[in-house]
Amino acid sequence: MSAPVLASRPILDTRAVSQGLLRPAEPEVALNTGLYSSAGQATAGYRSAKYTTNEWHQGNYSSYFAALTDLENAEVLRRESKKLTSETRASTQTAQANATRMLGERLQELHAWKSELQRLIEALTAETDLLLAQKRRLESALNATETPQLIATDNLQCRERRVGSDLVKDDVEVELLKELDLIHSVQELLKRTLAQAVSQVRSNRAIKSTLEMDWSDKYEAYSIDDKCGRHNSKCTETQRHPSSVKFQDSLSTPETWNKFTEDNIKLGENEQMVSANLRALIDKVLQDTAEDLRAQCADVDKAFAKRCEEMSDAKFRLEHHLNQILEQISAQEKNIVELQQAIRDKEAPLKVAETRLYRRSFRPNMELCRDPVQFRLVSEVGEITESIESLQKKLEEAKQSLSSMEDTRMALEKEIGNKKNSLFIDRDKCMTHRTRYPPVSRLLGY
Repeated sequence: MSAPVLASRPILDTRAVSQGLLRPAEPEVALNTGLYSSAGQATAGYRSAKYTTNEWHQGNYSSYFAALTDLENAEVLRRESKKLTSETRASTQTAQANATRMLGERLQELHAWKSELQRLIEALTAETDLLLAQKRRLESALNATETPQLIATDNLQCRERRVGSDLVKDDVEVELLKELDLIHSVQELLKRTLAQAVSQVRSNRAIKSTLEMDWSDKYEAYSIDDKCGRHNSKCTETQRHPSSVKFQDSLSTPETWNKFTEDNIKLGENEQMVSANLRALIDKVLQDTAEDLRAQCADVDKAFAKRCEEMSDAKFRLEHHLNQILEQISAQEKNIVELQQAIRDKEAPLKVAETRLYRRSFRPNMELCRDPVQFRLVSEVGEITESIESLQKKLEEAKQSLSSMEDTRMALEKEIGNKKNSLFIDRDKCMTHRTRYPPVSRLLGY
């Protein structure tokens, strides 16, 4: 009985339903009428009769429609989900690939800056080492100037022990004083240059520390970005960090990031250039000071040699005059002896003449005549007396000459002694001491 009914059931077009062309029939509510129905108030709202065949078919149609609608909606949702999944997968992969590519570019930037910083750090390290070597040269040269200072001071003190007329402010003393002034000037210049070198070493180390800190930060950032670049969707080391998407307050911009390193590199290169210029200046200072000191040393040595030559010549002349004086003293002493002998030799003739006159004065009466003999005897006495007086005068003059020559001899001997003392001081002490003058290599700081 039921088969014919089911066979004659209309077929529902699901495509028409899905496109909205066919609206399902609304099921009609069966009225509570008929032979066996109840229409009383007691049965209102309560169905006690059985469903009709139409109601049964309409119920089935409603279930079919609901199922087909759900299937169609599910199919659409599945297609949309598949499309969305494909799109999101592609966009996610693209985003991840872009982030990986940008991380690679960032790594290249970091590597470039890190390499530049490394190069500058190594250059600054080498430059600082070279500057430290120049600093040690300055210290060595400054210590080397103490020897010329001691030599010049000792020379001046030794020359203060000259005596007599040799204690003179000669060319040697003038050159020694110039040498001392030059040494003091050189020492002050070396001290100022050394202070500049010390300050520059500090500056080099400070900027090097800044560069090393920047390099260290970039090295750490490179390691972090390199590790980030190796992460992918299959990596097991990743995990959720929801709070990491927030920007930190201390983040820098690419412009400030680049400018920070550029400024550090500019500062480093500037300090490197200043340090190199200072090294060149130190070279010139050491070269000039060494040449000046050696030139002044040569001038002092030349003045000493000239002075010693003059002193030797003066000593030779004095010794020559002394020899002549000694010869003259000997001759004068002999002359005095001869004069004294000549005076003594006049005594006998004078006695003879005076005795003759005395005895003839006793002639008697007219015999006491002023005859030629008398005149001759008187004249003879006068001549002898006059000759004695002349001899005595010459004797006095000879004695005065001898005394004067003795004084001259003593003065010459004293002066020769002074010259010998001056020669000993200048040649044997000062010039010998000056042979210890440091060579050019030491004055250059080597």
